[in-house]
Amino acid sequence: MKYNKLVRDNIPEIIKEKGGQAIIHIASDEEYLQKLYTKLQEEVNEFLQDFQTEELVDILEVIYALAHVYGVNKEQLEILRKEKAKKRGGFEKRIILEETK
Repeated sequence: MKYNKLVRDNIPEIIKEKGGQAIIHIASDEEYLQKLYTKLQEEVNEFLQDFQTEELVDILEVIYALAHVYGVNKEQLEILRKEKAKKRGGFEKRIILEETK
């Protein structure tokens, strides 16, 4: 079966343990970034279909990988998130902006 998609690091080993053979290649920087974008969309779509916490974890893992590509570690990402939440708020109040005048 052909996939041509980014997978988690241990997937080839898991396939081998189950008696399969994984044919892989290591992505170039450009291909890796494009596959991360595709993987993010895939994981978001899966979450929107199933609403499973595991899908949120997958989304977060892709976000961490993208942050790493852009030179931001998990801790910096969290600092930036908190700063933005302090300035603009979060989404806890469930505010829906209907229009402005």
